[in-house]
Amino acid sequence: MDKAMLVGAPLIGLNDSGGARIQEGIASLAGYAEIFQRNVNASGVIPQISLIMGPSAGGAVYSPAITDFVFMVKDTSFMYVTGPEVVKAELHEDVTHEDLGGAKTHSSKSGVCHYAFENDIDALARTREFFDFLPLNNKDASPIRVADDPRDRVIPSLDTVVPDDPLRPYDILDVIRAVVDENDFFEIMPTYAKNIVVGFSRMDGRTVGVVANQPLVAAGCLDINASTKGARFVRFCDAFNIPIVTFVDVPGFLPGSSQEHAGVIRHGAKLLYAYAEATVPKLTVITRKAYGGAYDVMSSKHLRGDVNYAWPGAEIAVMGAKGAVAIIFKGHADIARSEAEYVEKFANPFPAAARG
Repeated sequence: MDKAMLVGAPLIGLNDSGGARIQEGIASLAGYAEIFQRNVNASGVIPQISLIMGPSAGGAVYSPAITDFVFMVKDTSFMYVTGPEVVKAELHEDVTHEDLGGAKTHSSKSGVCHYAFENDIDALARTREFFDFLPLNNKDASPIRVADDPRDRVIPSLDTVVPDDPLRPYDILDVIRAVVDENDFFEIMPTYAKNIVVGFSRMDGRTVGVVANQPLVAAGCLDINASTKGARFVRFCDAFNIPIVTFVDVPGFLPGSSQEHAGVIRHGAKLLYAYAEATVPKLTVITRKAYGGAYDVMSSKHLRGDVNYAWPGAEIAVMGAKGAVAIIFKGHADIARSEAEYVEKFANPFPAAARG
């Protein structure tokens, strides 16, 4: 680890550990802490990737948790602070290794795992593919590939991918894959917080980080998990000089007492802070709607976005037309006419474009 930081080389850990060796006592714990300290020192300096390829228990899980990306193998890798035996003895709870800390649990529920692979061979092969997107360190440029896709190519599918009906969902992955080089997109955490999509791709041969709202899930609303997932990814891209491309179709933050009580304000602010803090090139495309505070959060011009585009049918507003009209024109006789006037005046990107 010291040598990796000295020469500026990425760090890849292959983990299969039962935790601290009881017989070694404090010496074992000290060894763990020294590894943790080096993980922290390397954070933001060199990319750190952890592959969990077997059981990892106790202190063995904390080093991967500090690294940038954690990959697991389905059915054979587990991560937990205390195993099922201890849980049963202390809490009288029967739980399997898989349910407690398996790849499916951590990739879809806890968010600890960034990707769950089918087997060890698949994990190693896909990690090589993933590694090809990353720079060696925070002073090195990302690898550049010769791009076969011309940058000025025509993509007819983009004319029809967004439905005319604003309530109909569509798959934002269709937009992302059409825009990037060779339809190649490596999605990070695809089964966790699926209402936001993050991952790496290339444009004109150069690595870009992609963040996008996913209308297929919760209409693309931002919630606690989506905010923390997006924020961590944006900060990684900022640390390693990877440009960020953001596709926006967001009706706002997910409402409800469960989100408020769990701290959606605090967690939503993480994504806001990450975008505002980022100094890498930031390009934003609003594909359909951008409402309320979520518009601001998703790499808006006001958070030092470098280039902000909107498709002609996009809407940028404080809230949707129906809700806005119900408040502004409450008690008016002709609500339908008022809504039509509001849509014509505000439910388009041109007032925002006129203000730069």
